[in-house]
Amino acid sequence: MRLIDTHNHLDFPDFDADRGEVLTNCRALGVERMVVLGVYQANWQRLWELVSREDGLYAAFGLHPVYLDQHRPEHLHELRRWLERLAGQPKLCAVGEFGLDYYLETLDRERQQALFEAQLELAAEFALPALLHVRRSHAVVIATLKRFKLKRGGIIHAFAGSVEEAKEYLKLGFKLGLGGAASWPQALRLRKVVAALPVEAIVLETDAPDMAPAMHPNQRNSPEYLPQICAALAELKKISPDELARASTDNARALFGW
Repeated sequence: MRLIDTHNHLDFPDFDADRGEVLTNCRALGVERMVVLGVYQANWQRLWELVSREDGLYAAFGLHPVYLDQHRPEHLHELRRWLERLAGQPKLCAVGEFGLDYYLETLDRERQQALFEAQLELAAEFALPALLHVRRSHAVVIATLKRFKLKRGGIIHAFAGSVEEAKEYLKLGFKLGLGGAASWPQALRLRKVVAALPVEAIVLETDAPDMAPAMHPNQRNSPEYLPQICAALAELKKISPDELARASTDNARALFGW
């Protein structure tokens, strides 16, 4: 089984004590590539140093809406400079993580929207996929994406929308990132949606160290768990884990141009 974790935060301090061991285990388990996403300006350098020294790791840089109050106008300019400096580097694979978060009511929606659109413009300008955080904001995100019409699409991270919303994203060239959330038996609605999605829509992810799957409750999530997540989602779809692994890996390779 060959797998790609399309969304994690392996650069976070949660992995400082055993990051090398985690990577060794992942390779032994068939997790051959990972996308590590930047979320604020202060972690971009650390992230780039990590992916530069490790085979199979790739970087995306973005300004996450949850950290809205940390972001400054100059950080957008710096994001552009990072993308300009690394243009053509194979280790740079996307812009992200960015998007809209309407779950946290303290986050100003107008400021979020302005930051969202500015980063969509960068994704379009540099012809990179957009890796999007979308929480309780699907209608606005879909409407915005219809205006921007990104040529390379991207991924809706931790997709938890409806089948109808999934269809809209697919028409816009986006894949749907699925991880451990659907492995929880109580996630009834999400499990039904996952079962109904075509495999052509799916890429696998962990969001490590967050969003641990049901088989590892109350633990640090890890890209080591991706094979188990694949198996749990395959069971929902009534296909083999190998079939889902092949489809999701092919989808990720096509999206990132690997």
